[in-house]
Amino acid sequence: MATKTYQPRLKTKYRAEIAKNLMGNFNYTSVMQVPKLEKICINQGVGEAVSDKKMIESAVKEMTTITGQKAVATYSSKDISNFKLRKGVAIGVRVTLRGDKMYEFLDRLVASALPRIRDFKGINAKGFDGHGNYTLGITEQIIFPEIDIDKVSKINGMDITFVTSAPTDKEAQALLTEFGLPFKK
Repeated sequence: MATKTYQPRLKTKYRAEIAKNLMGNFNYTSVMQVPKLEKICINQGVGEAVSDKKMIESAVKEMTTITGQKAVATYSSKDISNFKLRKGVAIGVRVTLRGDKMYEFLDRLVASALPRIRDFKGINAKGFDGHGNYTLGITEQIIFPEIDIDKVSKINGMDITFVTSAPTDKEAQALLTEFGLPFKK
């Protein structure tokens, strides 16, 4: 008897419902034409890390807790004297999620993190880049339930980029709306 392996809820929903809905809305002739969510890139700039090295360590730890995947530090590529920045200094943290971890993160973002934002009225639909990708800015990392507010040294924002296979922004917005992202009307 074969054991049933775990499938994320949104991955199952995509195969069962979302693909069929998008096929009907955009008149695709094949299921392979339906746009897919390819990856989610999460990026956090930590400008104070130039003077305090511990900021990067705590940012990596928080990002790893939020995403469930090890975060990596990003380094400056050149010297900028106005910012007291040297080449090779850690200035941010990033994670790229694919597959099951991507769907799990999206599920937690839509179901528990976004509703925790104060005075939340939906996300802005102007974050599309013209090629079917969407970037969402979040001002506080403490909206994620995995973060313990008492252990946060500094509140940082982050950018979350949804990379889709959609050729147009309209199709990408339809895909992300089906996944549950609450766009402003």
